Amino acid sequence: MTDTGITGLLLIMANVAFSYKGFTNKTFFNGYKFEVDSILIHKDYKRVITSGFLHVGWMHLIFNIISLYVFSGLIEESLGALKFLIIYFASLIGGGLLSLLVHRNHGDYSAVGASGAICGVIFASIAVFPGLEIGFIGLPFSIPGWLYGLAYVLYSIYGIRSNKDNIGHDAHLGGALVGMLVALLLEPYALAENFLTILIIALPTVAFICLIITKPHILLVDNFYFKAHKHYYSIDHKYNEERTNNQLEIDRILDKINKKGMNGLSKAEKDKLKRYSQNS
Repeated sequence: MTDTGITGLLLIMANVAFSYKGFTNKTFFNGYKFEVDSILIHKDYKRVITSGFLHVGWMHLIFNIISLYVFSGLIEESLGALKFLIIYFASLIGGGLLSLLVHRNHGDYSAVGASGAICGVIFASIAVFPGLEIGFIGLPFSIPGWLYGLAYVLYSIYGIRSNKDNIGHDAHLGGALVGMLVALLLEPYALAENFLTILIIALPTVAFICLIITKPHILLVDNFYFKAHKHYYSIDHKYNEERTNNQLEIDRILDKINKKGMNGLSKAEKDKLKRYSQNS
């Protein structure tokens, strides 16, 4: 892979700075994360972009930084900084808009992470450079870019499960598809030169996205196997699950207040309610 350029390094620095601020300041985090009601009802459209610079924790951030570091240099050096930025932010916004469409009826759904933008950069690289080989640290071999892209799509489908209206990986695949399309618009010659590779990874991606928009129940999985392997879920998905569980607990406490008053709460419940009010 080509060394990361100045633009890629600046994006990495922005992700680190913005995420660190979110780690240390819950008010900041809550004010800039992706949240359906805040965007659709309160017209806080900036969240579609700002959420892409926030992360759940250090592992989430480091994984995305490594991916951006590995793939950004090739696009930036070959296409230039401007086209690289167009692909990055178009993928970020495209992934966010798809997630907004899928979760438009889930007002409390929220998410963070640069994965949509980075997936767009990865798929753009695969589309424009047919000979791309992807290596992995510690392994003595590499795999073709198109195989990596196809494996990513299949993994995304595999990773879906049902839990309180959450659908994982939609923003990731939305960003990936937008990144590929924008790259082909900017470099149309690549479509003819790399048509088969593009078709192999684009068709299942498009089909999958159409399904989660029109018939999400077909892809939602709720069985013993997936419940027994919760540690395989993505960080984004885990964050949304934890947030939903916390909200259910707060709702239970509020119902208890309505029935028994504040004096009916235990010390643990009062502490939890206090923490919730401070972070809201």
